[in-house]
Amino acid sequence: MRVALNATPLLSPLTGIGQYTYQVAKGLQNDPEVNPSYFYAGVWSDQVREASTNIGSMGATQQSFRSVIKKAIPDGARYRLSRAWRQRSFSKGCQTHQIQVYHEPNFLTYKHDVPTVLTVHDLSWIRFPHTHAKAHVAEMNHYFPDSLMHADKIVTVSEFVKQEVQDVFGISPDRIVAIGEGAEDLFQPRQLFETQNVLDRFDLKHGKYILAVGTLEPRKNLIVALNAYSRLSNAVRAEYPLILIGMKAWLANEFDKNLALVAPLIDAGQIRLLGYQPREDLAVVMSGALCLVYPSIYEGFGLPPLEAMASGVPVISSNVSSIPEVVGDSGVLIDPHDTEALSEAMERMIEDNIYRNQMAQKALERSQLFSWRNCVEKTIAVYREVLNPVSGAKT
Repeated sequence: MRVALNATPLLSPLTGIGQYTYQVAKGLQNDPEVNPSYFYAGVWSDQVREASTNIGSMGATQQSFRSVIKKAIPDGARYRLSRAWRQRSFSKGCQTHQIQVYHEPNFLTYKHDVPTVLTVHDLSWIRFPHTHAKAHVAEMNHYFPDSLMHADKIVTVSEFVKQEVQDVFGISPDRIVAIGEGAEDLFQPRQLFETQNVLDRFDLKHGKYILAVGTLEPRKNLIVALNAYSRLSNAVRAEYPLILIGMKAWLANEFDKNLALVAPLIDAGQIRLLGYQPREDLAVVMSGALCLVYPSIYEGFGLPPLEAMASGVPVISSNVSSIPEVVGDSGVLIDPHDTEALSEAMERMIEDNIYRNQMAQKALERSQLFSWRNCVEKTIAVYREVLNPVSGAKT
């Protein structure tokens, strides 16, 4: 089975969609039934590329060229030009590689004549448009409905998103398959001696910090985590710093304003921003955390909570969107706008060792329900289905 996977998300530091694409790409490469070809922003390859861990690693000449283009051409026109060039390369490559199935893991499909599988991660630009740039919202509203209607099968990363797609676009549930994501093997419980070398680099102590992971953007709702943490006593904060891992994204200036409100805690080393970290280091820091806090207001799946669970780390997360589907009763679920409840949950994790250990064990056990292997196997089953479709119209 010759499958084309749009692997363009692998060209940037891996966040949720990039991680999904990477895991599916690796899984296809290791499956004897599938002969995959990967499409990287206009270039075809039979190899899975590792993502850059540093946006700044782009060559100076390329950065300068992109800067000039960005200033000279408006966003919409620039996107259409880029899209047209990639479309031409994609169409030609599908013929050259004799593609039988095309899988688009990132919302917007290219035009083609082969059966299509489209992965939908969430509808955040519809549900919470204020958490996205206006240009992105306009782009998605313009292109996504057409991609959705032309897909032979739609994969969602949770039952929650499946229902969202049905409710918003009126898509028949028969065309949608919910396939959960997984946690890499990197995310596993570790003892103090296994984390010490990495934690020493960040001046952290095993089990002595609270962790928040996610792109620093409005939807992740980290301002609530900052405010909740600031309610803890100074003595507790001095012993258990709040560590934020994630790169800045849209509205970074707004996040910086939020940080200014807790500047004294940052100056005291009680709140620390580690930026984007390689997966290997992230996994170690995750496994050494006292707990993970994840007060996001909207998720299609929610990888960080699952990765914490697989690491044997208890989770305090919001009780909305897909997160309860992932965390279940193995974590503490709270209203994402309830600062007091989040602060109290942090405090209990710190003070009640028996409770914390019980929640950690429950989290580890529940994490076994999710795996990337299962995700890939179910996705390949969808490929088979679109190659041998049951007669019926797309609705």
